[in-house]
Amino acid sequence: MSRRCEVTGAKPSFGNAVSHSHRRTRRRWNPNLQNHRYWLPSERRWVRLTLTARALKTVDRKGVEKIVAELRVRGVKI
Repeated sequence: MSRRCEVTGAKPSFGNAVSHSHRRTRRRWNPNLQNHRYWLPSERRWVRLTLTARALKTVDRKGVEKIVAELRVRGVKI
């Protein structure tokens, strides 16, 4: 499974690690992904989402029902 947030679409970014001697090697920065389970009252079931820490706050603010509806409009199977 790819390291990608289902709500924000955040994915790893790439760049250089620069040492003290200024040698550059490639590295990647992974998003802060969390697996979280939410109860959907309308469907009376749990849904599991892979979210970044920022997306967790978005779900708290908007509500899980609205987020799931937006995901379904985009064609994500939940």
